Amino acid sequence: MTFKHPITILLLCLLLASCANTVKKPKQDAVAASAKAVAISQKYIIADLHVDVPYRLEKKYADVTQATEGGDFDYPRAVKGGLDAPFMSIYIPAKIEAEGGDSTALADKLIDDVEKIVAAAPDKFALAYSTEDVRNNFEKGIISLPLGMENGSAIDGSLDKLQHFYDRGIRYITLSHSLSNHISDSSYDKARPAQGLTAFGKELVEAMNNTGVMVDVSHISDLAFYDVMQISKVPAIASHSSARHFTPGFERNMDDQMIKTLAQKGGVIFINFGSTFVSQKSLDARNAYKKEFDAYIADNNLKEDSEQAQAFTADYFTRNSFPFANLETVLDHFDHVVNLVGIDHVGIGSDYDGVGDSLPIGLKDVSTYPNLIDGLLKRGYSEADIAKILSGNLMRVWEQVEAHARNH
Repeated sequence: MTFKHPITILLLCLLLASCANTVKKPKQDAVAASAKAVAISQKYIIADLHVDVPYRLEKKYADVTQATEGGDFDYPRAVKGGLDAPFMSIYIPAKIEAEGGDSTALADKLIDDVEKIVAAAPDKFALAYSTEDVRNNFEKGIISLPLGMENGSAIDGSLDKLQHFYDRGIRYITLSHSLSNHISDSSYDKARPAQGLTAFGKELVEAMNNTGVMVDVSHISDLAFYDVMQISKVPAIASHSSARHFTPGFERNMDDQMIKTLAQKGGVIFINFGSTFVSQKSLDARNAYKKEFDAYIADNNLKEDSEQAQAFTADYFTRNSFPFANLETVLDHFDHVVNLVGIDHVGIGSDYDGVGDSLPIGLKDVSTYPNLIDGLLKRGYSEADIAKILSGNLMRVWEQVEAHARNH
């Protein structure tokens, strides 16, 4: 997903063809999974809570039912990695609501696009509206494409639209994104008008519980998180966040008390793989670049995506190599959560196709889940523990949400 996150604008040159030869990319074969890890990847359902394929294809179409040149996801790589249930992110840019645009229309368009992927290859992909669907598709050898909405702006203040998107397959909603919206303050936005959730946001969380939509606390402010914890009658999720312990001051990640509170309520944090999420060194490099980039475009009255701005970025990364995280860095986040709250509260939320080329060495695309599994094995995780990380923890929360909704 091109320039989706504010933190990934730092990697403009990694995403632009004009800069293709200016950045030295780490070799993917730096990590090789063991036979046992590969076997585990095929034995258990692997669910990834955040894969940004729909918006990637909105920007530049590719047939992901076949091997593709770019991006992090396609069918052959998913099969190689053992991926069974990637949540397709229905991503709505925050500026659409901020500028008075139609977020609902884009959400429907992106859902249409996922349905077209399934229609083009029903022997490879299927929609999944429930935990039962995911299990049935797994038994058939078909990859499920459940849906999560990233940024609730498409709800547009209407509980009827919540029901509409549930009917279309949305099974979690990230309440806000890079800007505070009509539902929740954002962790990225200095403006916090609601000081947490808005009045409608509080109503929406309760309605999501009753409808059967998981509440996603990634992206929202700390105060909004604690509002969700007070209101939600079922466990919540953080679909693609990491541990703030390793990135102090980076509110987009979750601090230890938040992780503990999420776990006490039965929830799960799904670890984001992006280098700037998991590594302070990578985040510092991003911040240094961003400071110079912002000053340059301000001094020259440029737009961020202008050719002159792109040229600046290309030159910057020619002079300054980007310090990628690696598999071990990501594993540290899993360890931290497990040591803090136990094995039942962590999972995978890679943000593939959402963080550009900032992905860590050893986890560059959806073919590499066996590398993660191998790393977990080497750190002493049992097969049963790994099965919980791969999908067991998700399925538990999702089933609790389904059960609650059936009773309301």
